[in-house]
Amino acid sequence: MAKLYFYYSSMNAGKTTALLQSAHNYRERGMNPLLFTPRLDDRYEVGVIQSRIGLKSPALTFDGGDDLLEMTRSQLEKRNIHCVLVDESQFLTRDQVYQLTEVVDELNIPVLCFGLRTDFQGELFEGSKYLLAWADELDELKTICHTGRKATMVVRVDENGYALKEGSQIEIGGNDRYVSVSRKEFKSVFSGGKRIKFIELPTDDSEADENNSPPLL
Repeated sequence: MAKLYFYYSSMNAGKTTALLQSAHNYRERGMNPLLFTPRLDDRYEVGVIQSRIGLKSPALTFDGGDDLLEMTRSQLEKRNIHCVLVDESQFLTRDQVYQLTEVVDELNIPVLCFGLRTDFQGELFEGSKYLLAWADELDELKTICHTGRKATMVVRVDENGYALKEGSQIEIGGNDRYVSVSRKEFKSVFSGGKRIKFIELPTDDSEADENNSPPLL
C-alpha cells in the first residue's frame, strides 16, 4: 500500500541529499520517480533540485495555484510513475497536501515530502502543518546546533548575526540568512537578542550514507 511520508528537519540536515539519493535508488532499479520543486526556489536553477554537496536532478516546478494531482496524472499518460518526491514541501498549500494524499489514495503512488517544519519565527509553515496532520509516516532528519544540542528550529539573521523578528514567512536564502539552532538557542537569539556566529560549512562533504536515506518503497 502506498503512503504519504513527511521527512522534516531544520536547515542543513541533508533533506535534499536524501531526496536525490532516494530518486537515484529508484532509477538504479529501472523505476521512474517524479520530482517536484517550488518555482520560487531559484537559489541554484529553476526546475532543478540541487543539494549543497552538488547532487542535482531536473524536476517539475509548481506554485501555489498548481494541482499536483493533475500534474501527476498528466505525467502518468507519458510513463509509469513509481514514486513522487517533493522538495521544500513546507511551501505547499493546504490544497496541495490534500492533492498529494489523493496521489497516494487514488493513484496508489507513494509520496515522499521533504521540508522544514517551522519558519524563522518558530511558526509552522502551511505545508508542514498539513503534512504533520495528514501524512501516514513522519520522520525527523537530524542536525546539530552550534551548541552541540539537536537543532530543531531555524532563525533568520541579519548580516551581523542578530535575529530578524519580522518579515515575510517565505524568503529564499542560505547560510548567510538562516541558521539552524536548538529550541533553547532559538529563545536566546530570537527573544533574548543574542548574536549568533555564522558557521562555515566544509566544502569537501562526501555524499550522505545510503543507510541514512529514505527507504525505497
